Amino acid sequence: MNDDPVPSLHDWVGGTAALRRLIDAFYDRVEGDDLLAPLFPGGVGEQHRAHVTLWWAEVFGGPARYTNEHGGYENMLAHHRGLNITPEQRFRFAGLMSRAADDAGLPADPEFRAAFVGYVEWGTRLALANSRAGADVVEHAPVPRWGWGVAPPYRP
Repeated sequence: MNDDPVPSLHDWVGGTAALRRLIDAFYDRVEGDDLLAPLFPGGVGEQHRAHVTLWWAEVFGGPARYTNEHGGYENMLAHHRGLNITPEQRFRFAGLMSRAADDAGLPADPEFRAAFVGYVEWGTRLALANSRAGADVVEHAPVPRWGWGVAPPYRP
């Protein structure tokens, strides 16, 4: 039996640098996608990519830099308001994010990917709802801290 503590998703994935590879791979795909590119007129710049990387790092158990430097949940919510994301765009986003995880060489073990896809599904569905005009949103909340869920990492 292994007595090591369960690592955060941030540590398991390889830290913030690995999440930056994910975000770059994802937005590279988005920029070429006919359904999602219109959400980012002019492309996805360095500042956006860096901020989203910090969000993912914090969500996955890394340092709270997005909260400390960029306003946390309230700021992320503000970026999604009024986008009127469609269900088709949400679904495409989730699919491209999964492909980007492969592109970025993120761990492929089923336990990590289940936690990863769980967050993508949760986050995209929340963004979809919050992007609607007149949406009844939670105005103030902490940045979520995502974990392993029901299947922690398998370590023989």
